[in-house]
This record gives sequence, C-alpha cells and structure tokens, in this order.
Amino acid sequence: MVVIVSTTEVGLDFPREWVEFTDPADPAHLIRADLTWLCSSWSCIFGRGCHGILADRPDDGCCSHGAFFSDPADEKRVRAAAAELTADIWQYHPGRRARRLTVTDTVGENTNRRRTRTVEGACVFLNRPGFVGGAGCALHLLALRTGRNPITTKPDVCWQLPIRREQDWMDRIDGTRVLLSTLTEFDRRSWGEGGHDLHWWCTSSPEAHGGGEKLYVSYRPELTALVGPAAYGELARLCAARLARGGLVAVHPAEPHRAGDHRAVAPIRDQQAATAR
Repeated sequence: MVVIVSTTEVGLDFPREWVEFTDPADPAHLIRADLTWLCSSWSCIFGRGCHGILADRPDDGCCSHGAFFSDPADEKRVRAAAAELTADIWQYHPGRRARRLTVTDTVGENTNRRRTRTVEGACVFLNRPGFVGGAGCALHLLALRTGRNPITTKPDVCWQLPIRREQDWMDRIDGTRVLLSTLTEFDRRSWGEGGHDLHWWCTSSPEAHGGGEKLYVSYRPELTALVGPAAYGELARLCAARLARGGLVAVHPAEPHRAGDHRAVAPIRDQQAATAR
C-alpha cells in the first residue's frame, strides 16, 4: 500500500541528458530523445494517489477540462469509439440517443479548437467514483474489455501523456532536410500559460516516480506509435545501453535517490481492475 504524505514537486529547470539518432527505417527522420525522462520510473497513479489538476477535484486526474483534439482524424476516431460504448461502462451514456450525442465542443469563439465535451465539471467520458462500471475513462475501459490498446480509442493527447512529441523540418548546413522528432516530458510548461496554475502535476512529483519499469519500457506502444517501430527499437536499445553503463549523468530529480525507495507499481494499462486512466 502506498501512503501519500505530500504533494511536493521538483522545479522545472534541471539538467537533462539527450540522445540523437537517425531512424533506421528512414534516413530523413531524426529522433532527439530525452533520456532523463524516458529512463525515469514515472507511472500513472490515477486512482492510486493522484491529486488532480484542480484542488477541489482530485478524482478527475487530468480530465477536468476535457481533451483537446489534435486534428479532425483524432476526433473522428474518438467519435467512432464512443459509438461502441454501452451504459454498463459509460456513466454518461445517453441511452437511445447515443448516435446523436454531442461528445465534442468548441473552445470559446475559436471553432478550430475542439475538445471532448465536459459535464458536471469534467470530461464527458470520465466515470466518477462509485460508478458500478468502474471509475476512470470509459474509452480506456472499452479498450481493455475488447482486447485493444487504449491508444486506439482515446484522444491523442490522453494516450500520449506524459510524453510530449514535437516535430519540425530541419535544414542542415549541407543542404539536406530532415524531420526532427523530439521526445520529452509533458511538464507544466507543455500545458501553456495555464500549466503554472495547475493544482498538481504528476511528472514533477516524486509520488508518481515509483513504477516497476522504466518509462521507455512501460510506454512502448505509445512511443512506437509516435516514432515508428524501427525508431522505437533503436531508442530502447540506446536507453538500455546507457543505463547499463553506470546509469544516467542527469537523473530526473523526482526519482527516488536510493534503490530501496522504489515503489513497484504496475503500469495502469496492465491492471485489469475497474479503475481506468
């Protein structure tokens, strides 16, 4: 049993260790990976001590504001998954009105920014504590119950967290051009200006750094989806090699300082209990 005693977070500015390599499957694809983050023992603790991003709604986790869609394809995929949901696993299932349900909303007057609709203060897909079908994301529960990975049913931002991928075309001095994919931590700054006002954020909290596996291992499906299988294979090899050679020079400051401090917590996706992130 993990006893939560504080909500202490480490600062945002600290040394990070990076590795850069070419995608074995594409010479025009360069990956820059944050080893300090990917070799950390971070693990989602939704339902197991998460304090939530709003002080008065800890049970929401990071679902209080709904999920912003990355593009129309993201929204289309989530809508298709929502059509599969049934009342036994979705607290806010509309019954016979399921096909006409509005599950998305625009943000203010900006019709180009779309997100999942919020109801009673949080995402429409978030089952609240006490729901007989299980608390947590209904789309996550759908994936678990149908033998799929949650990345196939949830909004992009939800399954990618806490990984942040940035992609930019880069012109080299020799005239060649490559696509640079940067993999790093989705910290408070990644939320934009509002990130500094969050009540609590997990990536910088020691309470969430107790996973039984390193992040690059536990998030293999997500990382593979973000950079491709060949690039992930090389990333995993480089991470393992770095750790085997005496460990990182720049360890994440939220990591336990002693081996005995590690709390073995299984990744949330591997739990077959009712609670789902």
